[in-house]
Amino acid sequence: MKEYQNISHGFGPVYNRESRILILGSFPSVKSREQAFFYGHPRNRFWKVLAAVLKEDEPETVEEKKEMLLRRGVAVYDVIEQCSIIGSSDSSIKDVVPANLGIIVEASQIRKVYTNGKTAGKLYRKYQDKELNLPMEELPSTSPANAAYSLEKLTEIWSRAIVEV
Repeated sequence: MKEYQNISHGFGPVYNRESRILILGSFPSVKSREQAFFYGHPRNRFWKVLAAVLKEDEPETVEEKKEMLLRRGVAVYDVIEQCSIIGSSDSSIKDVVPANLGIIVEASQIRKVYTNGKTAGKLYRKYQDKELNLPMEELPSTSPANAAYSLEKLTEIWSRAIVEV
């Protein structure tokens, strides 16, 4: 049986002064922590969905992913800076230390927050919503664990929501 590990995020947010929206996950998966970058699990559909929403070619490398985000005004980070977790299981998250999202918002033009999944949405509402006072929309998770949505359905929902980039 896997045990809880108390883990720090391990890598920073992607944003710049031109960032207009902020997409937040909950906490990096084991694969993402290994790669030290967001949505590193090969079956996570985040990069496919976001590229389709932005009408871009799907980026392959970390540098291509960062370049696409920054060029298109999209900031990406996670709601949690540190927590106890079993593997990559959002449902096991406890002992949460929330991320300081104020730094990102102050240094950018963020006007809206989107969360990638219900756990990120719940944690954002609990820890950051009042402090940031920005509109937030919870989108369905791109995680491979979210089998309820096909790639096409995820892309359709995310495209309807993210219109300001």
